Amino acid sequence: MKKWAPVRKPLSEVTKKMAFVARGVEKADTVIQNGRLINVNTAEILDGVDIAIAEGCIALVGKADHCIGPDTQVIDAAGMFLAPGFLDGHIHVESSMITVTEYAKAVIPHGTTGIFCDCHEIVNVLGMPGVKSFVEEGENLPLKVMTVMPSCVPSLPGFEDAGGFVGPDEVKEAMTWPGIAGLGEMMNYPGVLFGSESVHGILRETLRSGKVATGHYGDPDIAVGLQAFVAAGITACHESVSKEQALARMRLGCYAQLREGSAWHDLKETVRAVTENNIDSRFVNLISDDVTPATLVYEGHLDLIVKRAIGFGMRPIEAIQAVTLNVAQNFEKAREIGTLSPGRCADIVFISDLAECKVERVMCDGVVVAEGGQMVVELPHFDYPEFMTRSINIEKPLMADDFKIHVARSDKGTASVRVIESVELKVWTLSKTAELPIEGGELKASVEQKIAKCAVIERYQGGKTKGLGFVGGYGLTGGAVASTVAHDSHNLMIMGMNDEDMAFAGNELIKMGGGMIAVREGKVLAVVPMPIAGLLSTKPVTEVAAEVDKLEQAWRDLGCAWESPFMTFALVPLIVLPELRLSNRGLVDTVNWGYTDLVVG
Repeated sequence: MKKWAPVRKPLSEVTKKMAFVARGVEKADTVIQNGRLINVNTAEILDGVDIAIAEGCIALVGKADHCIGPDTQVIDAAGMFLAPGFLDGHIHVESSMITVTEYAKAVIPHGTTGIFCDCHEIVNVLGMPGVKSFVEEGENLPLKVMTVMPSCVPSLPGFEDAGGFVGPDEVKEAMTWPGIAGLGEMMNYPGVLFGSESVHGILRETLRSGKVATGHYGDPDIAVGLQAFVAAGITACHESVSKEQALARMRLGCYAQLREGSAWHDLKETVRAVTENNIDSRFVNLISDDVTPATLVYEGHLDLIVKRAIGFGMRPIEAIQAVTLNVAQNFEKAREIGTLSPGRCADIVFISDLAECKVERVMCDGVVVAEGGQMVVELPHFDYPEFMTRSINIEKPLMADDFKIHVARSDKGTASVRVIESVELKVWTLSKTAELPIEGGELKASVEQKIAKCAVIERYQGGKTKGLGFVGGYGLTGGAVASTVAHDSHNLMIMGMNDEDMAFAGNELIKMGGGMIAVREGKVLAVVPMPIAGLLSTKPVTEVAAEVDKLEQAWRDLGCAWESPFMTFALVPLIVLPELRLSNRGLVDTVNWGYTDLVVG
């Protein structure tokens, strides 16, 4: 297999060459003949179109016979639709549990040639050095890894503890780095609305750099609050969960990034903003946000989302625009990517069935890199620095006593307790109350009520703080699960039906440097080791997918039959979304923005 080597030169260095190739004075490196061009500029499909390529860029779109010389590679695209390379406008590579290189191998065969990646998972764990390593790995790949600088580390200061920190000074520095395309999701929307100096300092440094700021607005107030959020300079948001919310964003000139990940199935509802309102869809992006390795291996990436959007009633040309031109314009990159036009990068997707979005071949910078769902070039190896594999610092082994929740009464009875109710395939939680049993002065989990005990333990400064609470909805009948993937600070999170298994699960993850695990009665049922920052595996995506399959089966064996339950579980500490969350500092009411007591009254 041929090794990948960057071939594209900056357009600024080859303007004369491109003009000469277009005229036929010089000959093209490659000519694609007789394709069905998906022209996202004009929302047309044009038959019998050629594309001439030189220096990794497009020189001509039309009839290219005069661009062919004796050394020109000619590709017959008869019967194929030709689309611009797909772009994911909001993605966290870390949620796929694999390295950037492995991620590229997984998504390129599905037509994805560029991602705008918010690496705030890595930054929460490792700080600015983590960003630098992430950007460095993405520099020499055919996948265009355009990093957006994480904006909220920690996500909401004062309510949790992370391993890194990002403020205005860090953002100012990052905006000077090659590879930084803008600001990642501004999750601290209360800070935007109520005037946090740090939050507005971060926005100021981003806008001064001339780059875009993206957002995460999780409040249902779309009449005034959303207006304030957008007025602060934020151009995109992926938190729409209804057609009304998506439409409100588009009407304000804010890109509605319609999310369809492995565990967040919002598209069926949000796409109705387009299909039922007869509107211009230019402010729509289709994005994945968080995708498991199993989804990438067995189902796809943006090709899958485009197919679903079409199935939900979106016109095929609109769906393609929503993963190409619209995304490029969102990030002000349309002069380089997002359209098959002269002067743009020759990132081209060959599609045999448009309604099914069946990708047959992918070119990056004019080089065929994938065919028939497989990579045909070898990607360079990247060595991770040692500091990235030593991210868990919990000084003492966990004991069952660490998970006991004492109440004032020692007699048997019940207490009214606040419960974080998770919802399958949704990012929000509900704040519920339940009567839980008291035994020996301790609150207990309840199999009958599908309520488990949960702990979030700080993992960066010795494990000195922990939050304890209860989570409902998963239906565990025994055992425990644990994860160092716990958005956004990624402290050690453990959920279980008994304290002994909770301690065992946590200690096993600490020993292996992080990951996800399921245990019962002191035995490991399944584990996904993630030694890089406690977030990423070092294994190929197919092996990780197999490990995740076993983990999902272990969750089922413990009583939870949800789809990708570990992804929903990872959001229990996400204190920037409604309604009730648990951090290492305690139980957080994310509607009224404050700590709250576990026991009611």
